[in-house]
Amino acid sequence: MLKRSDFDYELPPELIAQEPAPERDESRLLVVRRDREDFEHRLFRDILEYLVPGDLLVVNETKVLPVRLFGVKERTGGRVEVLLLRAVGSNTWEVLVRPGRRVAPGTRLVFGEGLLQAEVLSRTEAGGRVARFFFEGSFEEVLRRVGEVPLPPYVKKRLAAPERYQTVYAREPGSAAAPTAGLHFTAELLTAIKERGAAVVPVVLHIGLDTFRPVRVEDITLHRMHREEYFIPEETAEAVNRARGEGRRVIAVGTTAVRCLEAAADKRGRVVAGAGDTDLFIYPGYRFKVVDAMLTNFHLPCSTLLMLVAAFAGREKILRAYGEAVRLRYRFFSFGDAMLII
Repeated sequence: MLKRSDFDYELPPELIAQEPAPERDESRLLVVRRDREDFEHRLFRDILEYLVPGDLLVVNETKVLPVRLFGVKERTGGRVEVLLLRAVGSNTWEVLVRPGRRVAPGTRLVFGEGLLQAEVLSRTEAGGRVARFFFEGSFEEVLRRVGEVPLPPYVKKRLAAPERYQTVYAREPGSAAAPTAGLHFTAELLTAIKERGAAVVPVVLHIGLDTFRPVRVEDITLHRMHREEYFIPEETAEAVNRARGEGRRVIAVGTTAVRCLEAAADKRGRVVAGAGDTDLFIYPGYRFKVVDAMLTNFHLPCSTLLMLVAAFAGREKILRAYGEAVRLRYRFFSFGDAMLII
Protein backbone atom coordinates (compact mmCIF):
# COMPACT_ATOMS: atom_id res chain seq x y z
CA MET A 1 0.00 0.00 0.00
CA LEU A 2 1.25 3.46 -0.90
CA LYS A 3 1.07 5.57 2.23
CA ARG A 4 0.77 9.30 2.70
CA SER A 5 3.76 9.18 5.05
CA ASP A 6 5.90 7.75 2.23
CA PHE A 7 5.92 11.25 0.72
CA ASP A 8 6.86 13.23 3.82
CA TYR A 9 10.08 15.19 4.26
CA GLU A 10 11.53 17.72 6.70
CA LEU A 11 11.43 21.33 5.51
CA PRO A 12 12.78 24.22 7.60
CA PRO A 13 10.09 26.95 7.53
CA GLU A 14 12.60 29.60 6.48
CA LEU A 15 13.01 27.83 3.12
CA ILE A 16 9.39 28.56 2.14
CA ALA A 17 9.79 31.44 -0.31
CA GLN A 18 7.72 34.47 0.69
CA GLU A 19 8.42 36.47 -2.47
CA PRO A 20 9.72 35.81 -5.98
CA ALA A 21 13.37 36.06 -6.96
CA PRO A 22 14.38 39.60 -8.05
CA GLU A 23 14.29 38.44 -11.69
CA ARG A 24 12.18 35.55 -12.93
CA ASP A 25 15.02 33.59 -14.53
CA GLU A 26 17.40 34.11 -11.60
CA SER A 27 15.79 31.26 -9.66
CA ARG A 28 17.93 28.20 -9.07
CA LEU A 29 17.41 25.06 -11.12
CA LEU A 30 18.02 21.55 -9.80
CA VAL A 31 18.43 19.12 -12.70
CA VAL A 32 17.41 15.49 -12.15
CA ARG A 33 18.36 12.97 -14.80
CA ARG A 34 16.29 9.81 -14.59
CA ASP A 35 19.19 7.73 -15.88
CA ARG A 36 21.80 9.10 -13.44
CA GLU A 37 22.18 9.32 -9.69
CA ASP A 38 23.91 12.69 -9.39
CA PHE A 39 22.16 16.06 -9.52
CA GLU A 40 23.16 19.27 -11.25
CA HIS A 41 22.72 22.75 -9.77
CA ARG A 42 22.21 25.67 -12.15
CA LEU A 43 20.30 28.92 -12.61
CA PHE A 44 16.95 28.78 -14.36
CA ARG A 45 18.19 30.64 -17.43
CA ASP A 46 20.64 27.74 -17.95
CA ILE A 47 17.68 25.60 -19.02
CA LEU A 48 18.72 26.52 -22.57
CA GLU A 49 21.68 24.16 -22.24
CA TYR A 50 19.33 21.22 -21.62
CA LEU A 51 17.13 21.80 -24.65
CA VAL A 52 17.81 20.54 -28.16
CA PRO A 53 16.28 21.40 -31.54
CA GLY A 54 12.95 19.63 -31.90
CA ASP A 55 12.02 19.72 -28.21
CA LEU A 56 8.40 20.68 -27.60
CA LEU A 57 7.57 22.65 -24.45
CA VAL A 58 3.92 22.65 -23.39
CA VAL A 59 2.88 25.60 -21.21
CA ASN A 60 -0.35 26.32 -19.33
CA GLU A 61 -1.75 29.68 -20.44
CA THR A 62 -4.28 29.98 -17.63
CA LYS A 63 -4.51 33.37 -15.95
CA VAL A 64 -5.10 33.89 -12.23
CA LEU A 65 -8.26 35.80 -11.41
CA PRO A 66 -8.54 38.01 -8.30
CA VAL A 67 -11.10 35.63 -6.79
CA ARG A 68 -10.78 36.54 -3.11
CA LEU A 69 -13.65 38.88 -2.27
CA PHE A 70 -14.33 40.77 0.95
CA GLY A 71 -17.88 42.01 1.43
CA VAL A 72 -20.91 42.17 3.70
CA LYS A 73 -24.28 40.51 4.07
CA GLU A 74 -26.91 42.80 2.62
CA ARG A 75 -29.39 42.50 5.51
CA THR A 76 -27.08 42.57 8.54
CA GLY A 77 -23.85 44.15 7.35
CA GLY A 78 -21.90 41.19 8.71
CA ARG A 79 -18.51 40.77 7.10
CA VAL A 80 -17.85 37.82 4.79
CA GLU A 81 -14.95 36.50 2.74
CA VAL A 82 -15.68 34.60 -0.46
CA LEU A 83 -13.28 32.54 -2.59
CA LEU A 84 -14.41 31.61 -6.09
CA LEU A 85 -13.50 28.01 -6.90
CA ARG A 86 -14.98 27.23 -10.31
CA ALA A 87 -17.70 28.36 -12.66
CA VAL A 88 -20.70 26.01 -12.73
CA GLY A 89 -23.00 28.06 -14.96
CA SER A 90 -23.65 31.50 -16.37
CA ASN A 91 -22.36 33.92 -13.70
CA THR A 92 -22.72 31.07 -11.19
CA TRP A 93 -19.76 29.78 -9.18
CA GLU A 94 -18.91 27.23 -6.56
CA VAL A 95 -17.38 29.24 -3.71
CA LEU A 96 -16.01 28.99 -0.21
CA VAL A 97 -17.50 31.38 2.34
CA ARG A 98 -16.12 32.46 5.71
CA PRO A 99 -17.71 32.36 8.23
CA GLY A 100 -19.67 29.68 6.36
CA ARG A 101 -22.06 28.65 9.11
CA ARG A 102 -23.64 32.11 9.05
CA VAL A 103 -24.26 32.27 5.30
CA ALA A 104 -27.33 30.21 4.44
CA PRO A 105 -28.92 29.78 1.00
CA GLY A 106 -30.90 32.87 0.15
CA THR A 107 -28.35 35.26 1.66
CA ARG A 108 -27.48 38.30 -0.48
CA LEU A 109 -23.87 39.53 -0.43
CA VAL A 110 -22.45 42.89 -1.48
CA PHE A 111 -18.88 43.63 -2.61
CA GLY A 112 -17.13 46.86 -3.59
CA GLU A 113 -19.97 49.11 -2.44
CA GLY A 114 -22.37 47.36 -4.78
CA LEU A 115 -20.19 46.94 -7.88
CA LEU A 116 -20.66 43.20 -7.42
CA GLN A 117 -23.47 41.36 -5.65
CA ALA A 118 -24.25 37.69 -5.13
CA GLU A 119 -27.05 35.44 -3.99
CA VAL A 120 -26.19 32.17 -2.25
CA LEU A 121 -28.21 29.43 -3.97
CA SER A 122 -27.25 26.22 -2.20
CA ARG A 123 -24.69 24.32 -0.16
CA THR A 124 -22.22 21.82 -1.64
CA GLU A 125 -21.34 18.39 -0.28
CA ALA A 126 -17.83 19.67 0.52
CA GLY A 127 -19.21 22.46 2.71
CA GLY A 128 -18.98 25.27 0.18
CA ARG A 129 -21.74 27.22 -1.51
CA VAL A 130 -23.08 27.85 -4.99
CA ALA A 131 -23.63 31.55 -5.67
CA ARG A 132 -24.99 33.59 -8.57
CA PHE A 133 -23.28 36.93 -9.21
CA PHE A 134 -24.82 40.17 -10.43
CA PHE A 135 -22.84 42.99 -12.05
CA GLU A 136 -22.66 45.35 -14.99
CA GLY A 137 -20.11 45.01 -17.77
CA SER A 138 -17.27 42.46 -17.77
CA PHE A 139 -17.03 40.03 -14.85
CA GLU A 140 -13.25 39.95 -15.19
CA GLU A 141 -13.05 43.75 -15.03
CA VAL A 142 -15.35 43.88 -11.99
CA LEU A 143 -13.22 41.25 -10.23
CA ARG A 144 -10.12 43.27 -11.02
CA ARG A 145 -11.70 46.26 -9.26
CA VAL A 146 -13.10 44.54 -6.16
CA GLY A 147 -11.14 41.31 -5.72
CA GLU A 148 -7.70 40.19 -4.61
CA VAL A 149 -5.43 37.44 -5.91
CA PRO A 150 -5.59 34.58 -3.38
CA LEU A 151 -1.95 33.80 -2.65
CA PRO A 152 -1.22 30.32 -1.26
CA PRO A 153 -1.79 29.98 2.49
CA TYR A 154 1.92 29.52 3.20
CA VAL A 155 2.77 32.93 1.71
CA LYS A 156 2.41 35.39 4.57
CA LYS A 157 4.03 38.42 2.92
CA ARG A 158 1.98 40.78 0.80
CA LEU A 159 3.06 40.66 -2.84
CA ALA A 160 4.41 44.04 -3.95
CA ALA A 161 3.98 43.32 -7.68
CA PRO A 162 0.84 41.20 -8.32
CA GLU A 163 1.96 40.47 -11.90
CA ARG A 164 4.72 38.26 -10.48
CA TYR A 165 2.00 35.73 -9.61
CA GLN A 166 1.18 35.48 -13.33
CA THR A 167 3.25 33.81 -16.03
CA VAL A 168 4.40 36.10 -18.84
CA TYR A 169 2.24 34.04 -21.22
CA ALA A 170 -0.97 34.01 -19.12
CA ARG A 171 -3.89 34.50 -21.52
CA GLU A 172 -7.06 32.71 -20.40
CA PRO A 173 -8.68 33.95 -17.14
CA GLY A 174 -10.03 31.25 -14.85
CA SER A 175 -7.52 30.09 -12.22
CA ALA A 176 -7.47 30.63 -8.49
CA ALA A 177 -3.75 29.77 -8.38
CA ALA A 178 -0.81 30.18 -10.74
CA PRO A 179 0.91 27.36 -12.67
CA THR A 180 4.07 28.18 -10.75
CA ALA A 181 6.62 26.26 -12.83
CA GLY A 182 5.99 28.82 -15.55
CA LEU A 183 6.72 31.84 -13.34
CA HIS A 184 10.45 31.52 -14.06
CA PHE A 185 10.20 32.29 -17.78
CA THR A 186 10.83 35.73 -19.24
CA ALA A 187 9.77 36.81 -22.70
CA GLU A 188 13.44 36.99 -23.66
CA LEU A 189 14.11 33.45 -22.45
CA LEU A 190 11.15 32.11 -24.42
CA THR A 191 12.50 33.83 -27.54
CA ALA A 192 15.92 32.26 -26.94
CA ILE A 193 14.32 28.83 -26.54
CA LYS A 194 12.59 29.17 -29.91
CA GLU A 195 15.78 30.43 -31.53
CA ARG A 196 17.47 27.27 -30.27
CA GLY A 197 15.04 25.22 -32.34
CA ALA A 198 12.60 24.17 -29.63
CA ALA A 199 8.90 24.97 -29.92
CA VAL A 200 6.47 26.25 -27.29
CA VAL A 201 2.77 25.36 -27.51
CA PRO A 202 -0.13 26.17 -25.16
CA VAL A 203 -2.76 24.30 -23.21
CA VAL A 204 -5.13 25.66 -20.59
CA LEU A 205 -5.96 24.04 -17.27
CA HIS A 206 -7.76 26.24 -14.75
CA ILE A 207 -6.42 25.59 -11.26
CA GLY A 208 -8.78 25.57 -8.28
CA LEU A 209 -7.89 26.41 -4.71
CA ASP A 210 -8.31 22.72 -3.90
CA THR A 211 -4.84 22.32 -5.38
CA PHE A 212 -3.64 23.20 -1.85
CA ARG A 213 -5.95 20.66 -0.20
CA PRO A 214 -3.83 18.16 1.73
CA VAL A 215 -4.08 14.39 1.43
CA ARG A 216 -5.67 13.32 4.73
CA VAL A 217 -5.96 9.56 4.22
CA GLU A 218 -2.97 7.32 4.88
CA ASP A 219 -3.87 5.04 1.94
CA ILE A 220 -3.36 7.54 -0.88
CA THR A 221 -5.43 5.47 -3.33
CA LEU A 222 -8.49 6.57 -1.34
CA HIS A 223 -7.80 10.27 -1.95
CA ARG A 224 -10.15 11.96 -4.40
CA MET A 225 -8.96 14.81 -6.60
CA HIS A 226 -11.07 17.85 -7.44
CA ARG A 227 -12.09 18.27 -11.06
CA GLU A 228 -10.41 20.95 -13.14
CA GLU A 229 -11.35 22.26 -16.58
CA TYR A 230 -8.86 22.07 -19.43
CA PHE A 231 -8.64 22.93 -23.10
CA ILE A 232 -6.18 21.69 -25.73
CA PRO A 233 -6.06 23.59 -29.05
CA GLU A 234 -6.05 21.54 -32.23
CA GLU A 235 -2.62 22.93 -33.15
CA THR A 236 -1.18 21.81 -29.81
CA ALA A 237 -2.58 18.29 -30.09
CA GLU A 238 -1.15 17.98 -33.61
CA ALA A 239 2.26 19.28 -32.49
CA VAL A 240 2.43 16.89 -29.51
CA ASN A 241 1.35 13.86 -31.54
CA ARG A 242 3.78 14.74 -34.33
CA ALA A 243 6.67 15.15 -31.84
CA ARG A 244 5.92 11.80 -30.24
CA GLY A 245 5.68 10.11 -33.62
CA GLU A 246 9.08 11.52 -34.60
CA GLY A 247 10.75 10.59 -31.30
CA ARG A 248 11.16 14.18 -30.10
CA ARG A 249 10.75 15.15 -26.45
CA VAL A 250 7.50 16.51 -25.06
CA ILE A 251 8.43 18.66 -22.05
CA ALA A 252 5.57 19.64 -19.74
CA VAL A 253 6.02 22.97 -17.96
CA GLY A 254 4.40 22.26 -14.61
CA THR A 255 2.27 19.54 -13.09
CA THR A 256 -0.86 21.16 -14.55
CA ALA A 257 0.47 20.70 -18.09
CA VAL A 258 1.32 17.09 -17.19
CA ARG A 259 -2.21 16.37 -15.97
CA CYS A 260 -3.75 18.12 -18.94
CA LEU A 261 -1.77 16.12 -21.51
CA GLU A 262 -2.14 12.79 -19.73
CA ALA A 263 -5.86 13.28 -19.18
CA ALA A 264 -6.41 14.10 -22.85
CA ALA A 265 -4.47 11.09 -24.17
CA ASP A 266 -6.34 8.17 -25.62
CA LYS A 267 -5.39 4.51 -25.16
CA ARG A 268 -2.78 4.78 -27.91
CA GLY A 269 -1.18 7.80 -26.24
CA ARG A 270 -2.45 10.29 -28.80
CA VAL A 271 -3.57 13.62 -27.37
CA VAL A 272 -7.13 14.56 -28.30
CA ALA A 273 -7.89 18.25 -28.85
CA GLY A 274 -10.83 20.00 -27.23
CA ALA A 275 -12.29 20.88 -23.86
CA GLY A 276 -12.80 18.60 -20.91
CA ASP A 277 -12.35 18.26 -17.19
CA THR A 278 -10.21 15.91 -15.18
CA ASP A 279 -9.78 14.52 -11.71
CA LEU A 280 -6.75 12.46 -12.74
CA PHE A 281 -4.61 11.57 -9.70
CA ILE A 282 -1.08 10.56 -10.70
CA TYR A 283 1.01 8.67 -8.15
CA PRO A 284 3.78 6.02 -8.34
CA GLY A 285 2.73 3.15 -10.52
CA TYR A 286 1.14 5.39 -13.13
CA ARG A 287 2.37 4.81 -16.69
CA PHE A 288 2.93 8.08 -18.52
CA LYS A 289 1.58 8.12 -22.06
CA VAL A 290 2.74 11.52 -23.35
CA VAL A 291 5.24 13.40 -21.19
CA ASP A 292 8.98 12.77 -21.65
CA ALA A 293 10.40 15.50 -19.41
CA MET A 294 9.01 17.86 -16.80
CA LEU A 295 9.73 21.25 -15.31
CA THR A 296 8.30 21.80 -11.84
CA ASN A 297 8.73 23.66 -8.56
CA PHE A 298 9.31 22.07 -5.14
CA HIS A 299 6.05 20.91 -3.59
CA LEU A 300 4.55 20.51 -0.14
CA PRO A 301 5.22 17.33 1.84
CA CYS A 302 2.58 14.62 1.33
CA SER A 303 0.92 16.60 -1.49
CA THR A 304 -0.61 15.17 -4.66
CA LEU A 305 1.87 17.28 -6.66
CA LEU A 306 4.84 15.65 -4.96
CA MET A 307 3.25 12.25 -5.61
CA LEU A 308 2.96 13.11 -9.31
CA VAL A 309 6.62 14.09 -9.53
CA ALA A 310 7.58 10.91 -7.65
CA ALA A 311 5.60 8.88 -10.16
CA PHE A 312 7.63 10.43 -12.97
CA ALA A 313 11.15 10.11 -11.57
CA GLY A 314 10.83 7.57 -8.75
CA ARG A 315 9.95 8.24 -5.12
CA GLU A 316 13.37 7.52 -3.65
CA LYS A 317 15.20 9.67 -6.21
CA ILE A 318 12.81 12.60 -5.75
CA LEU A 319 13.00 12.48 -1.96
CA ARG A 320 16.80 12.35 -2.24
CA ALA A 321 16.68 15.38 -4.57
CA TYR A 322 14.48 17.21 -2.09
CA GLY A 323 16.94 16.38 0.68
CA GLU A 324 19.73 17.81 -1.45
CA ALA A 325 17.66 20.95 -2.11
CA VAL A 326 17.06 21.43 1.61
CA ARG A 327 20.76 20.94 2.37
CA LEU A 328 21.75 23.53 -0.24
CA ARG A 329 19.06 25.99 0.90
CA TYR A 330 16.91 26.02 -2.21
CA ARG A 331 13.70 28.07 -1.95
CA PHE A 332 10.49 26.04 -1.86
CA PHE A 333 6.89 26.20 -3.11
CA SER A 334 5.14 28.75 -5.35
CA PHE A 335 7.74 31.54 -5.33
CA GLY A 336 10.65 29.13 -4.92
CA ASP A 337 13.18 27.50 -7.20
CA ALA A 338 12.65 24.96 -9.97
CA MET A 339 13.47 21.37 -10.86
CA LEU A 340 14.00 19.99 -14.35
CA ILE A 341 13.48 16.24 -14.72
CA ILE A 342 14.87 14.78 -17.96
